[in-house]
Amino acid sequence: MSSETTTTGSENLGIDLNWKRYLFISIGVLLFCVVYFSPSWPDAVDPMGEHFVLTREGKGALAVFLLAGTWWVLEVVPIGVTSITIGVLQALFLIRPAKVAFKDFMDPSVLFIFASIVIGMVFTKTGLTKRMAYKMLTIVGEKTSMIYLGCFVVTAALTHIMAHTAVAATIYPLLLAVYSLYGEGDRRTKFGKGLFMGMAYVAGAGSIVTLLGAARGAVALGFYKDVVNMDITFFELTYYMFPVGWLMTFLLWGFFMVVCKPEKRVIPGLREKARQLAREQGGVTTKEIVAAVIIFGCIGVMSMRSFFPALYAIDKTAIILISTILFFILGILDINDLEEIPWNIILLFAGAMSIGFCLWETGAAKWLAVNWLVMFEKANWFVFVMGISFFVMMMTNFIMNVAAIAISLPVALVIAPYLGVAPEVILFSSLVVAGMPFLLLVGAAPNAIAYDSKQFTTGEFFLYGIPASIMLMLVTGFAAAVLWPLMGMPITIPAGG
Repeated sequence: MSSETTTTGSENLGIDLNWKRYLFISIGVLLFCVVYFSPSWPDAVDPMGEHFVLTREGKGALAVFLLAGTWWVLEVVPIGVTSITIGVLQALFLIRPAKVAFKDFMDPSVLFIFASIVIGMVFTKTGLTKRMAYKMLTIVGEKTSMIYLGCFVVTAALTHIMAHTAVAATIYPLLLAVYSLYGEGDRRTKFGKGLFMGMAYVAGAGSIVTLLGAARGAVALGFYKDVVNMDITFFELTYYMFPVGWLMTFLLWGFFMVVCKPEKRVIPGLREKARQLAREQGGVTTKEIVAAVIIFGCIGVMSMRSFFPALYAIDKTAIILISTILFFILGILDINDLEEIPWNIILLFAGAMSIGFCLWETGAAKWLAVNWLVMFEKANWFVFVMGISFFVMMMTNFIMNVAAIAISLPVALVIAPYLGVAPEVILFSSLVVAGMPFLLLVGAAPNAIAYDSKQFTTGEFFLYGIPASIMLMLVTGFAAAVLWPLMGMPITIPAGG
């Protein structure tokens, strides 16, 4: 009687008595309190004897970082709400001014993701997606293993010429069209998990091959030149990264064939069905042509920024947002489409930018980097390189990959000569792992875009990401110890030089 009354009362109040959820929420809050209210922590000291103090604000940034990471992984509240919490905590606990903390929510990178998602919507609405999906399926056939491979190869190849965020937004609706033919409706399946998570992972693997795949490469090379006074050309980067990126692409295909082996080995009649659907779709419409011209025009201009200094001065976000404006001016999209934008995903990245800048500006990220890297100042060169790679890989799951490289490279390049390590191997190994954050959705836009499929949870993404990250570290180690030396990259220099 008493139990029934309690249950009825809680239902009337609309309270969700999911104690497991509240326990996970409490874990995040407890971690925040323990770190924020703890006494001062020791300074980090680099090999030159310079001290890096962890200020109250820096400790607060770490506290917010831990709470957000816990809530994101355990998905105790919508991921966008966790992001809002990041801004609120910074303002409430005076970690950064509210004007600064919330300004990051409209950072150009967030708007770039917004514009990329809009492009994906246009592909779907105009029918371009289905047209591309049917064509691909008539080529790869009915085996689900080949469908995996076809989707992954197309994704990786496109990231060589356009930003991986834009690629993910373009490929995502194509994958939805492919999955609709699997015959399971919206139900979660292993094939669905592998298809969408695999796309996100492979978008990262492909994006390391050229400077066009992501901003991290160009920024890191510019930063590297300032520190070491050495140039790495566009083609030199591609020469060393091409085998690593494609090795990871095919290994990820094998990985998902094992951990997300499709329930069906073949989809009988798929090729013929794809041909039939393509015929029913008819000829290319004017809207499809206009949309394609706008999309590939913007992508072309963004790609040319790497070769024409005059264009590089124009921010890529402004260029890609032109496509959004034109879609509405020309009537390809309307107000109803704007309301269909997955704002949960946009907020996720807004929060990620805010916590990333918070760790950077308060000095917390630098403090972490110095504490981690000085542990390897007397290590073997290989252990040192892998230590840097591991740090960058972990940090890039939480903050901007460019920032993860920027906080670790200066310290690493100071220590490297004493261990006889060439700077090139530090740069390239850092760029490899910075491109592939496999643990958290906030690590890269393709991760969040794939999550919108609802085929997997944040917890599942994290669990699958653990073995994938181990595989990434093994490939990075193989490249540093075997592959790059064979290709002519200097790995070691005289110690102390």
